Amino acid sequence: MDDVIRRIDLRNKPLSNSELRQALPRPEVSVDDAAQIVAPIMHEVKERGAAALRDLSQRFDSTRPAHLRVPAAALQAALEQLDPDLRESLTEAIARVRQVHEAQVPRDFTVDVAPGAQVRQRWIPVQRVGLYVPGGLAVYPSSVIMNVVAAQSAGVPSLAVTSPPQASNSGLPHPTILAACALLGITEVYAVGGAQAIAMLAYGAAGETADDDAVLCEPVDVITGPGNVYVAAAKRLVRGIVGIDSEAGPTEIAIVADSTGDPDFIASDMISQAEHDPNAAAVLVTNDVSLADAVEVRVARRTEVTPNRERVEIALAGPQSAVVVVDDMEQGLRVVDAYGAEHLEIHTADAHDLAQRVTSAGAIFVGPYSPVSLGDYMAGSNHVLPTGGVSRYASGLGVHSYMKAVQVIEYSAAALDAIGTKIVRFANAEHLPAHGEAITARLDQSRGTATDTER
Repeated sequence: MDDVIRRIDLRNKPLSNSELRQALPRPEVSVDDAAQIVAPIMHEVKERGAAALRDLSQRFDSTRPAHLRVPAAALQAALEQLDPDLRESLTEAIARVRQVHEAQVPRDFTVDVAPGAQVRQRWIPVQRVGLYVPGGLAVYPSSVIMNVVAAQSAGVPSLAVTSPPQASNSGLPHPTILAACALLGITEVYAVGGAQAIAMLAYGAAGETADDDAVLCEPVDVITGPGNVYVAAAKRLVRGIVGIDSEAGPTEIAIVADSTGDPDFIASDMISQAEHDPNAAAVLVTNDVSLADAVEVRVARRTEVTPNRERVEIALAGPQSAVVVVDDMEQGLRVVDAYGAEHLEIHTADAHDLAQRVTSAGAIFVGPYSPVSLGDYMAGSNHVLPTGGVSRYASGLGVHSYMKAVQVIEYSAAALDAIGTKIVRFANAEHLPAHGEAITARLDQSRGTATDTER
């Protein structure tokens, strides 16, 4: 069992939060190292546009796309050829995700601070977004849905989707990705992947020849979507030029369980995340040694027969995965909060109540019949979530990712006059007299006008 997944015993160890974070499993993946690798790629795209994108696709994807922007006919053909049963599943997922995300739209408000003194807050969608959809070890039409529906619900007027070209699909993204885009009404789709796709979205890209459009892709305001460590590094490099959702790293699942947990459910859920990527993390936190033993046995058995066995074995045996044994569920709660999992499943007798006490998780899956796979596809929630412990301060993708709050201030002359002297005192206390003079100029004029009127 030891070579399938390791065990960490935290019983009788009163660790501080800092020590706890050090004791928990994490992947040995460095975004800093990846950033050094992708920086020249980003510069090349910025300088050479479409020509660089074609060269980089040949280098990294073993194909040279004839069309960097996917033709409308290819999108329509992919939709027409989509398996009817899969189309039904995608349509159901879209409806559920849209229902949840439309409920997320924040409301404007107005506050009358005093007579004639009003502050309003407006939520405004960004004008253009770039949505990245991975296409390496697996195909993710679900990521198309999660990104696009959230942006559409926010009211973003211009959406561009990009996904790696596939040599097996004539240099276009996977046909299921194209079909999902068509189903959602997305017409601007690019056959570009990796760090070069992030550069294209952030900087824009010129056409390659006189026959191309002068501009292949206009720059966006916000880039969202999951990807590998190189995509995460590229997003780090353009943060500030554009907004990003997060530096999403390898996927991860944490499961907190007591003696009521079903070892078959738990083992299957751990493997379901491990099959994403060799760097994927699967962590079980339990106060029941018998359950830990049973889960390890079932993980070993299931790993032997799972179709993605090699990927799963590497992920489970890596430093990012472990079975963590704790004294009790109170310590277990401390562990999962310190870990801050992308996906947290709760398999305990009091799962609903325990979920209310969790403070750090991208998404929380409560009880034995709410597995992560449900959230990946059809729960209605978003599966683009913070990884690497950043759920301590960051949220998953949602409508808010594509909107900005703008405050609108409107005061009358009388409302300003009522507090003008107090503002001047503030300005003088901060040694910013010109700030105060900007107020007194208005007060003097207002009072002078009033005096003339009285005369």
